[in-house]
Amino acid sequence: MSLEPFGSTLLVALPDDVLTIVTRSLSPRDICNLALCCRSLHDLVASEKIWLTQCDMVGIVPHHELIQWRNAVSSYKALCSFLFTVKPLMGIWVHQNPELGNVVYVMPGFVSVVGCRIIPQELGPLGIEDGPILWAPVFEIFCDFDGSTAFYLHGREKGSDYLYPGSVKSIDLHCNVLLLEVETRPRRNEVRLLQSRSFVHYSEKDVSKRHVGRTSSGLSRSQRVYSQFEASVAFSRLGFSDRRSLLEVITGQVRLKVPDSAIGPMFPSMRTDEDSVSKDMALLSERRSVLVQMHKLGGTHVDWKLSAQLPPDPTQLELSDIKKTLERSSGLHYSTSEDDGHSQSNKKKTLGRYFRDSINQILGKSNGGLAASKNGSSSSDSKHAQLSEFLRSGDTIGLTLAASAMKLSSYRAWPNMHDSRYALYKLPLRIPTADEEYAGLWGGTFGWPPGKPTEDKPGKALFFLLLSYEESQGQRLLIATKILEGTHYVLHPNGSAMFMVNVDDVSPDPFPWDVDADSLPLVVKHAFSGEGIANGYGFRYPGSKPGSLFVFENGHLAFIWKETKAVLTLQRLNLQELLKKGEKVHALPPTANFSYLTKSYSNVFAGFPNSSSCLYSSQRQRR
Repeated sequence: MSLEPFGSTLLVALPDDVLTIVTRSLSPRDICNLALCCRSLHDLVASEKIWLTQCDMVGIVPHHELIQWRNAVSSYKALCSFLFTVKPLMGIWVHQNPELGNVVYVMPGFVSVVGCRIIPQELGPLGIEDGPILWAPVFEIFCDFDGSTAFYLHGREKGSDYLYPGSVKSIDLHCNVLLLEVETRPRRNEVRLLQSRSFVHYSEKDVSKRHVGRTSSGLSRSQRVYSQFEASVAFSRLGFSDRRSLLEVITGQVRLKVPDSAIGPMFPSMRTDEDSVSKDMALLSERRSVLVQMHKLGGTHVDWKLSAQLPPDPTQLELSDIKKTLERSSGLHYSTSEDDGHSQSNKKKTLGRYFRDSINQILGKSNGGLAASKNGSSSSDSKHAQLSEFLRSGDTIGLTLAASAMKLSSYRAWPNMHDSRYALYKLPLRIPTADEEYAGLWGGTFGWPPGKPTEDKPGKALFFLLLSYEESQGQRLLIATKILEGTHYVLHPNGSAMFMVNVDDVSPDPFPWDVDADSLPLVVKHAFSGEGIANGYGFRYPGSKPGSLFVFENGHLAFIWKETKAVLTLQRLNLQELLKKGEKVHALPPTANFSYLTKSYSNVFAGFPNSSSCLYSSQRQRR
């Protein structure tokens, strides 16, 4: 007699197309649970059709691109696992420094997702839709053959482009903060100990009694490794200087120069002819294969002492290599003798000295200086974890990307951000509805007609505004928050409201012009009263002046300040399409490229020829 449930027989008997429709109501987790019921269902839900449907439902990549992506992975199930993992990253991420904008848009690449920084810039005569948008790569996450992830940070140093390999630590389903961090790991042989049966039966009471370090002589090696993980210190608990130094040391060690075969496109272009599409796919496929292979070089965890002939894992470094790096950078010789440690104790404590003391403590060497500093630690030091505590929990360290869900406050749709974290903050991009039809991302320039250059002003500063709705004192407000400004020196604070209007208050003011840029008649659908940003209490606390927002039949918007007659014209943006038609420029150095933490009121991203001249020269070449 068959032990399989009767319901499974009915499911197995369904035609493939019908079963695919049925499974559309299930999540990937539900399908995996269904496969555990019996052998028949396990074989059934392994169908490529079912998992292709699940990939479609994730909604990141169009159906025709999914078919192209499938050639690079083992199955649609593996591809679905990757898409489901990275979906929370898709969208707009920002940081408040510098004031001109630090906008990173995460979008699909080729069997990958790409973080693209929008460069503050001016627009030429071709406007937003036809003029190429300047952008720089920030990071990439590739899908490996089995659906796992491979992370690369982008950066530029000494005139060359580099890639900085790392791992994806975690991606929360509701993440709103993206963090670049350093993590510690044991060597490969110690990972095996964690999986041994020796600690499976330990009680929580036993674990709580364990002590980290070499003083736990009564514990087995696997117990000591496990207790180290229990007592591991979060990277965020380190002081800012320690976090910054660790990131700089790691990026300086793991960096890989971009090979010629990886200089090609990062995502398909907007070209539609078959020959161009085939060439793009070939270049994208070759680039991905090269970079995934580079990332896998040497395996995931390599014990350099046992496998000295193997190349190092590019995502991980042993602490001894940090010592060598610091020797070269600081000019200090890190002797292992006790006398040398004491002879240096009276010297001024530099960053290299601090690292040396921390590493020597981990390696069990004499360290009088660190003990003295611990006994006389200042109040400021007590607020943060010691670097030695962080490094003690593993033998290797590497770059990691973590997407976390944190409780954040905000003001007019702009999150309040931490000034000293290498982090990006997600902006909620609402889908327009009948009640909130103007919500979403808009782009525009000042002046009328929209974006038209003049002899004295050949380019117009590009603005990105995020429009959102808010209830306040019984009024329904439409708020336009500035997230990017294309001037050479910032005029408005990042995250400020460029204008606010009451969508229930009709404006009596007429629109000053009758025709648009193409001399076509204008049809005004709606007009709302409100206020626009103006000089008031200073740069950080600007004032406001009365104005009106006009909605045209063609879907464009225009806000006019009543007193000055200045006009800001806006149109909806499809940022993914703009980037596919845009121009890639060089990135910043790696850590600054992820999030630029230094306050600045000028365009720090213009480390290449002037945005306007670069843009215009490319346009002339196309003509």
